[in-house]
Amino acid sequence: MSDGNAMDKLKGKAKEMIGKATGDKSKETEGKADQAKAAAKKKGAAMRDRVDGAKKSLRRHNDS
Repeated sequence: MSDGNAMDKLKGKAKEMIGKATGDKSKETEGKADQAKAAAKKKGAAMRDRVDGAKKSLRRHNDS
């Protein structure tokens, strides 16, 4: 996970906890959304890495 992505997840968790502690459902929901966004970024990056690996593998196979 990139540092920025980890920070987004951490900020989201903090917002969620503050929202729960203060009874602010809006802040709690915002925190959960931030965490979901960070998770989606992580999955997108993992998928991009897999696609890049597959492309490199195919290039090596075709070069042989």
